[in-house]
Amino acid sequence: MNARRDFIKKTTIGTAALSVGGFFSGFGTRAYAGIIGANDRIRVAMMGVNSRGLALANNFSSQSNCEVVYICDVDSRAADKCAGAVEGKQGSRPKIEADIRKLLEKKDFDALVVAAPDHWHAPAAIMASQAGKHVYLEKPASHNPREGELLIATQKKYGNVIQMGNQRRSWPNVAQAIQELHNGIIGKAYLAKTWYTNNRPSIGVGKTAAVPGWLNYDLWQGPAPRRTFKDNLIHYNWHWFWHWGTGEALNNGTHMVDLARWGLQVDYPTKVTSAGGRYRYQDDWEAPDTQIINLEFSDKSMITWEGRSCNGTPVEGSTVGVIFYGENGSLQIEGGNAYKVYDLKGKLMKEVKNDVTIDARNLTDPSQALDAIHIQNFFEGIKNGQKLASDIGSGHVSTLLVQLGNIAQRSGGLLETDPSNGHILNNKEAQKLWGREYEKGWEPKV
Repeated sequence: MNARRDFIKKTTIGTAALSVGGFFSGFGTRAYAGIIGANDRIRVAMMGVNSRGLALANNFSSQSNCEVVYICDVDSRAADKCAGAVEGKQGSRPKIEADIRKLLEKKDFDALVVAAPDHWHAPAAIMASQAGKHVYLEKPASHNPREGELLIATQKKYGNVIQMGNQRRSWPNVAQAIQELHNGIIGKAYLAKTWYTNNRPSIGVGKTAAVPGWLNYDLWQGPAPRRTFKDNLIHYNWHWFWHWGTGEALNNGTHMVDLARWGLQVDYPTKVTSAGGRYRYQDDWEAPDTQIINLEFSDKSMITWEGRSCNGTPVEGSTVGVIFYGENGSLQIEGGNAYKVYDLKGKLMKEVKNDVTIDARNLTDPSQALDAIHIQNFFEGIKNGQKLASDIGSGHVSTLLVQLGNIAQRSGGLLETDPSNGHILNNKEAQKLWGREYEKGWEPKV
């Protein structure tokens, strides 16, 4: 326990040229050295604050070594609501700027938190990096594999800190579970089963409609080629359209597949299969609501992902989780900061429950308190070069695994992949989905 307490203490200290469209240039690695503001408080701008971004804004503004100074959102209602919430946390009201391009021209903040829709993740992170900002990037790291590779190249070129928001990498008991797995608590682990279940309703059939006055739809689309506004798209349902979203596999699967990859100590697969479809409702939803992805690795191990968006029946007693099967038993991590170990007969041999609380300014929600560890790790990476729990290289690999599952789903169900880099082999149709087309003027450029 003492070692784990030391780990918690260390992670809570301080309670602490690629471009898009050619908007920014000439910001090198050395320029990051003096970027932190007075009293070592990191000044942050939040991009995309309707849902997850609002929660992140509340969390960042609750950290005593942080100040949220800008809110960037194309929805004026969401921006105003978030600014008010942040003011209630930190005592000062952040400024609002709808256009990310104008925001990134400003010099008075240090880091951008990207929680906009998936099609914005990589382009915004690339733009921010070129503008001299560090980046906290919500999962998934990218909309498509090519963007993930561009992100890695971006970080290498500009030398900034980019942390992906798969926050379970920083949760102490989850990290302890993975360490126990690596130490052989169940022998060699060879299969990791991951899942997520929910009871999402139909999104119906959208109708062409006038864009609401509170929404800048052109900026919302940003790098994505333009499409007509429909009344069943914004705010959440974009997840289920390939043009903007990445389906349940990346929406929720990224978290658990990331833990599976971490536990099995694997990177790129040799074979990927996917089966499923839109089974529950007949509507505009394009991605699968029912999907099983299998990822096979050259060390004779395997990861599976089961996603059920429209039937919330739990798996292994939980609606979300990962279970590792090994030579001598199994280890299960559910959605929280806890884990269980079983022998080969299913007898519970060990259980570690969540026993961590983190103090922060005006922060009381337990899950946000855990996420604050990941935020503080990001801050320490900026200030002191501390190793990131989820650097963009690792984040890209975990994102890529579920992206490959979706590509398999959309191109015949089976992919052979290069185990050195995850690239698709011998499948021209699938290879077309490695990248995407962009709205003119928004293309990522080297």
